[in-house]
Order: sequence, then structure tokens, then C-alpha cells
Amino acid sequence: LAAFLPLLFWPGIVGEFMKFMPITLVMTLTGSLLMALLFIPALGGLIGKSVAVNTGVLKALAAAEKGDLTDLTGVTGWYTRLLSKLVRKPFRVIGIAVVVLVSVQGYYAFSGNGIELFPKSDRNFAKVYVHARGNLSIDEKDNLVREVEDHVLQVGGIKIAYTRVGKTDRDHGKAEDVIGTINLELYESGERPPVSEIMDEIRARTAHIAGIQVELFVDRMGPSTGKNIQIAILSHTPEVLRPTALKFRAKLESMAGVHDIEDTLPLPGIEWMLEVDRAQAGKFAADVTAVGNVVKLVTNGVKVGEYRPNDAKDEVDIRVRFPLGDRNMDELDQLRVQTSRGLIPISNFVERKARPKVGRLNRADGARVIKVQANTAEGILPSEKVAEIRDWMETAELDPRTLIVFKGEDEEEAKASVFLKKAFAVAIFIMAVILITQFNSFYHAFLILTAVVMSTVGVVLGLIVTGKPFGIIMNGIGVIALAGIVVNNNIVLIDTYARLRRAGMETLEAVVRTGAQRLRPVFLTTITTIFGLLPMVFQVNIDFIARDIKLGTSSSQFWAPLANSVAFGLAFATILTLVVTPCLLAAPAQFVTWREKRRLTEAAPAE
Repeated sequence: LAAFLPLLFWPGIVGEFMKFMPITLVMTLTGSLLMALLFIPALGGLIGKSVAVNTGVLKALAAAEKGDLTDLTGVTGWYTRLLSKLVRKPFRVIGIAVVVLVSVQGYYAFSGNGIELFPKSDRNFAKVYVHARGNLSIDEKDNLVREVEDHVLQVGGIKIAYTRVGKTDRDHGKAEDVIGTINLELYESGERPPVSEIMDEIRARTAHIAGIQVELFVDRMGPSTGKNIQIAILSHTPEVLRPTALKFRAKLESMAGVHDIEDTLPLPGIEWMLEVDRAQAGKFAADVTAVGNVVKLVTNGVKVGEYRPNDAKDEVDIRVRFPLGDRNMDELDQLRVQTSRGLIPISNFVERKARPKVGRLNRADGARVIKVQANTAEGILPSEKVAEIRDWMETAELDPRTLIVFKGEDEEEAKASVFLKKAFAVAIFIMAVILITQFNSFYHAFLILTAVVMSTVGVVLGLIVTGKPFGIIMNGIGVIALAGIVVNNNIVLIDTYARLRRAGMETLEAVVRTGAQRLRPVFLTTITTIFGLLPMVFQVNIDFIARDIKLGTSSSQFWAPLANSVAFGLAFATILTLVVTPCLLAAPAQFVTWREKRRLTEAAPAE
């Protein structure tokens, strides 16, 4: 419970997504505690009965408790003989353990596969965004999107395709040049190629279409964080945003393994501003409002009424405007406005100016912001590319009036990493308080927590064996879950050792007998846990209702890193519990013995 309680306070989007896991685990462990303390003893007293006792088992138990340890046979006997040798030279074992800890962690830090927020999974949903620039009519947009759709439908593995031309409110945050979206539903993972191959084929089939750019988005497990790489450029000086954004875009375009590059810069184009000289308009007794109304005759028209057709639910505006041939810039200069002095050309007091077209204005923290975004290719970690961009920024000579912030997955990775480190530290502190209260010994509590820290070597070894990156979320939770199991195994061991020492047994004998007595419980905990996780480790999805077994489904891919962390970590932690922990228990006594021998050796010549 102490390991998972801090996870209940997980903040942010990721916390909202993952909060059900610690809630479920806390409730399950609470129920398990009640079951072990109350219901199982009651059921045992109700339905339990005497069984035949195996004399061999009784003999082995007696030997482990108080008899001759050399009488033990099988795995227990082999382990007891090995442990008897190791505890006489505990510092060598401890030294080897420390070297392994530092070596494995150091190797993965410099030669590992990086980090990721959530694991990649082969999902069944994807989107194709079609980008095009220019003053396109809805029919022209429809023709371009249909051409892309025809090529997309030739790709295998697509179950349903739904196409929408134009942009809606749901596309908020997308580039302004998106002219259409194709939503794809794919067949189940076992009935189609991997989604990465489908996306690559779509890119290849649409690469030759002139005038458009195709962007692909694959739905992922976990909360949506947008594109893999998101660079927000903030400034209170708007004119420096465009050149800075173009620098970042050029850098992304030059990087291998980066595609689907977009930005939120306004689309190229101009818009016309009509500036009214109010003093000059006053000389002609012209009303500025009247100027606005007469300009509408050349643009959207002046609303004069509304009506509801028989076949429509909503009312339709009635607008008056010039014929199509007269709706142009030349006609705008010829407009006249009614005044008390008659019809006056608006060109007498209105100046027409062209300026760059401004689309949607985005602000963050009171400053204007432009985003440059991109996705990474399959097998390329976003964190690696973000690190490359950060290195480039050191020599890029960016405008000092801009503030560069990395958003999206990089931002969520940092937040999740900070929280999980704090949660792990809080869990360790709670465990330490409980252990010190239980054993009344700082050293014994230190031994147990040392095993927790060293068990992370098993997690790293699992990542090296499987060739996977460290997942901030799933592997991080796996480390915290592993801590709870490792603590339990070490408590079983040290509690028995403390009991034997209180009975007056010598240190080394107490250590060896503790190992002999607790070998079976530790093994049972390890084996049952690892075997229970094997379906998740091998990504086997068993559907008992449909009576179906599938391999490599998206859900099993999502949970596999968590299972790998616990399985590999627990396997390594078991060795620590059965070998290193006994050596740590024997170390103080052996140190005292060594110091006494050294004192006697130094004193011998003087005598």
C-alpha cells in the first residue's frame, strides 16, 4: 500500500488517465489484507481438516529450524551450502553487487535505447490530413481530397474510411492550410500489416500528387499530447516570430527521421485595409457607418431581411450586393456614399492599403506564440530529436526577444518524470518509517531499502535484453510496484533473522538458517508473480468470453513494459534477497571479527 498511495495524487492530463490504476491496486491490496487476516483463518477453521504428514518434509523443516543444516537435501541443501561460504566473505559479494549496479546503470545510460512517455502500440485508428495552400474553392478542395482518398483506399488493411472536406472546430490547433481529413479504421492487428507499414505505403502512394502535402496521424494509447515534437516560440514582439519559426522549420526539414512538419504561421496572402480619414470625412459630412455598409455591397452583401424556405429548419439571410462581375478592387474605388451634399466618392477620404494576411492569433502567458511541430519516424525516439534540436539552438543565433518552449510529449515526459521520482521517494520514506517501527533497527530498514534500489538493475537488464526504451509511465510504475514486492520478500527474511538472533543464535548460523527457512516463501512469491505476468510479457491477449487468443494486440503492447519491469526486476531482486541481503546481515559481525583479528595481529609483536 505504501508503494502505491503516492500515485493517487498524480496531477495533470497523464494523472487523469492513469489514476484508475493506483485506485484499483489500493482497493485490491486492502481487500487482500482483509482476506488474509480475517476471512482465510475463518474459512480454514470452518472447512479445514487434518491431512497426512510427509515425514521427509517434517525432517527437512526440523533440520532448517534446529537440526544439522548438512542434512538438508535438494535445492535447499545446495543453497544452504553456498550461503555458508558466501556469508564468511560478505564484502566480496557486496562489492560485486555494487559493481554490477553501477556497470549496468552506466551502460544503459550511455548505450541504451533512450526514453519515451508511453509505449508504442499498433492501434486501429488513423487520420490523413491533406494540406494545400492558395485561394481554393470548396469544389477545388473536394477534388484534391478525393484524389488523395482514391490512393488511400488502394492500401490494404483499411476497414472504413470517412472523409471530411474543410476544417471544423475539432481541428483547432491544426495548421491553417488543412483542406480535408480522412479518418481511417483499420482491421484488427492480426488481420493486417503493422500500422507503420500502412502509413509508409500511404505516404508513398500520395507523394507524387502535386500541390498538396499529406500528414498522417496514428491514434495512440494514453492521453493525446499531439505531435511528437512541438516547439512553441513566444514573443512580445510579433515581427520576430516568423523568421524564428522558419529557422526551426528549416532545421526540422534537414533532420533525418522527421516528417509531417507543420507550423501555425499565417498562410501567405494579403488583406486590404480601408483607413478612413475622419477629419476629411467630416468635411464631406460623410457617416463612417455608411461607409461600412456601402463596402459590404462589394464583399458579403448588406442584410436586408430573412426568410425560411419550406424545406429548411433555419432562416436564410436575404443580402443585397453587386453582381459578380462588379465585385472587385476597381469597383471598390468607385463606391459613393450618400451625404447631405449628395453622393460623394469614398476615395476622397478613404485610403486602401494592403498588408500581410493575418489568420488565427494564438497567445500564451500574454505573448504571441507560433508553434512548429513534427512527428518522428518509426523507431526514432522524440527525446533524441529534441536533444538534437537543443544542441542546435546553442549555435543557432536565435533572436533574444523570443522564448523557446518544448511542448507536447517532451513537456509531459518532464512532468511525469518529476512526479514519479517524488512518488518513489515518498514511498521509500513511508516504507522506511514502517520498517524502523517494525524492526526497531535503522540498519535492518536500510538493508531492505537497499534491496529496493538495487532491484532497479533487473529492470534495466530487462530493457537491455528486450531492446526497448525506458517508458517514463509504464516502466516507472513498474519500478514502484516492484518496490512493494521486494520489500515484502526482504521483510520475510529479516524478520526471521531477528527472531533467531533474539533466541541467542550466533550471527552466521542465524543468517544461514534464515535462508534455509525462507527460501520456499521467497521462491513461491517470485515464481507465482512472474508466471502470472508471463502473458503480458509475451503480449498474449486471452479473451475468455470470445474464446480467442491473440498475440501483439494494442492493449497488450501497452501493458508489456510494466510487466517486463516487474518480471525482470523481481527475478534479479530474488537473487539479491537470497544472496546479497544475507551477506549484508553478516557484514557487521564479520567486520567486528576482522577488526579483532587485526588488533590481535598488531598487538602480537609487542608482546
